Amino acid sequence: MNFEELGLKQSLLNSIAEMGFKEPSPIQKDAIPVVLAGRDVVAQAHTGTGKTAAFGLPCLHNLKGKKGVEMLVITPTRELANQVSDELYAFGKEDAVRTVTVFGGQSYSQQIDRIRHGAQVVVATPGRLLDLLQSGKLHNFAPSMIVLDEADIAIYYNLFTS
Repeated sequence: MNFEELGLKQSLLNSIAEMGFKEPSPIQKDAIPVVLAGRDVVAQAHTGTGKTAAFGLPCLHNLKGKKGVEMLVITPTRELANQVSDELYAFGKEDAVRTVTVFGGQSYSQQIDRIRHGAQVVVATPGRLLDLLQSGKLHNFAPSMIVLDEADIAIYYNLFTS
């Protein structure tokens, strides 16, 4: 199987080729068709198997080009947030997908401005995202796709909200 057989649009296939990927990994083969169909997925795979592409490619394919954030990815660390954001940006480059990374230790106003000025994809850590949402600083924030990247987020969220 190759990426073309998964049904991804040509702009994503171009980015995949430019990044040097030849064929999808097992997690990508299993997850991409399900996410493309708009269904929810819970998946687990080892580090380095292409999980970001497994959720990122079909989500980017499904972006509608509406005004505002369409996709939110929540990651447990700023390092992973930056890594995921960079990869999503690279995949969506040909479609001019705008990504914003949101985590603590950076200016609230800069992050909010970047979101308000046309971000389609936000990659955030739970703490900063909750701060922004609870403070009311994000208006009309209603992404249609939400990804919890890394299972320990659910544990963190339970501890944070208890």
